[in-house]
Amino acid sequence: MDFSIKAFDTKNTITSAKAGVIAVAVFENKKLSQAAKALDGAGEITAALKSGDITGKAGTTLLLRGLKGASAERVLLVGLGSDETVSEKSFASGVSATLKAFTAIGASDAIIALPLTEVKERDVNWAIRCVVQGAHESVFRTDAQKSKKDPAAAGVKKIALAVPNNAATKLALAQAVAIANGMDLTKELGNTSANVCTPTHLANVAKQLGKDFKFDVEVLDRKQLEALKMNSFLSVTNGSEQPPKFIVIKHMGGKAKDAPVVLVGKGITFDTGGISLKPGPGMDEMKYDMGGAASVLGTFRAIGEMNLKLNVIGIIASCENMPSGRATKPGDIVTSMNGLTIEILNTDAEGRLILCDALTYAERFNPAAVIDIATLTGACIVALGHHKSGLFTRDDDVHNALADEIMAAGKTAGDTAWRLPIGEEYNEQLKSNFADLANIGSPGGASCTAAAFLENFTRKYTWAHLDIAGTAWKSGAAKGATGRPVPLLSNFLIKRAG
Repeated sequence: MDFSIKAFDTKNTITSAKAGVIAVAVFENKKLSQAAKALDGAGEITAALKSGDITGKAGTTLLLRGLKGASAERVLLVGLGSDETVSEKSFASGVSATLKAFTAIGASDAIIALPLTEVKERDVNWAIRCVVQGAHESVFRTDAQKSKKDPAAAGVKKIALAVPNNAATKLALAQAVAIANGMDLTKELGNTSANVCTPTHLANVAKQLGKDFKFDVEVLDRKQLEALKMNSFLSVTNGSEQPPKFIVIKHMGGKAKDAPVVLVGKGITFDTGGISLKPGPGMDEMKYDMGGAASVLGTFRAIGEMNLKLNVIGIIASCENMPSGRATKPGDIVTSMNGLTIEILNTDAEGRLILCDALTYAERFNPAAVIDIATLTGACIVALGHHKSGLFTRDDDVHNALADEIMAAGKTAGDTAWRLPIGEEYNEQLKSNFADLANIGSPGGASCTAAAFLENFTRKYTWAHLDIAGTAWKSGAAKGATGRPVPLLSNFLIKRAG
């Protein structure tokens, strides 16, 4: 999909614009957007509203051909609700309907002349991102591993956005495209079957990103991990034939002395639960247990394309969690990289076992902040459903500020998180008679005890944890990776870069 900006003024009017289709807004109160009014010289749009051919309800569309006074071949009327000052929900609904209509018409190019500057409590940057990400979603394919590909999508391939052509809108469009490309990579990795998307595959993707965007990439193998005494991470790999990979990827776009932001991704490329075997139904979806790793790589894809002026380091701990005669057993005790011993009461609580060593490794970068991203607990889905990612930080001024920063980035991106508690009371649930910590807590608050476990390994820097178990993928008929939380992370980093 190709995107551009097309500004209109008294010399370059929308009536003279040549395109396969122009999308304009109409409303339930029979009013027209400014663009629709300009194209309604013969009253055809007004007549369509009055006749009830389109109601103006958000998400409704009507295609008109050969409109008198319009140079475009087609005009698509798009309902945006009851008010000319459009709500966020109505705008998103209208954009989705517009893009769906674009896939079913004979036009190859389009102009979106919806009121991108008039969405309540949103700026034009948000509207541009809404259109671009929606367009990517409308043409995203999941048939990469099919022997016979799905029919190629017809319709619009080039979209021009009718907004002022200035430095701010050009930057917003470039950022929107970069974030959408990052989401596409994250979705592609998540949807790829686990026999292909192995830890080695993730490492190779990181290396390719390094070549494409001049990132520094280092991949540590088992011997190097043993030398670092990452015994907690390695305990998860014991049952698998696939070698573990510890990936470090660096985008040093800021000043040399600036402390980096570190993103840590959970990269379990398939999670059987290990000896604590998961039930069979739905286990195929455990290929998505590398959603944290995929989102780190997708975010790096985005910031590399933007050439963001910020130092960012990605850490991905990747392996499979499989049962075998070599697999770690419930009751085994391992020593983590920072020296804390862990009693493994349940081998299906493996994400925290790989992340704790990755979080210890992050200390060496003297980070400005560390955010780990993980499909960590089903309990987070119970708490928040599939709408918001779970956010955890320590409760003090610095971490409250970080939490606010992440929440604001999510709101800006439409990729929201909700803060949940951690504290000493949750650490009490992790006590073990035989080790410093158990890897699961006593019943209740499982997402909170998981975050509390990780917190023990982050006390030398500012840290936040995102539990994306409910937001990284969808099940059922719409099964597939979502690309979240790439928009949240990208917006967080954009703000950090100033």
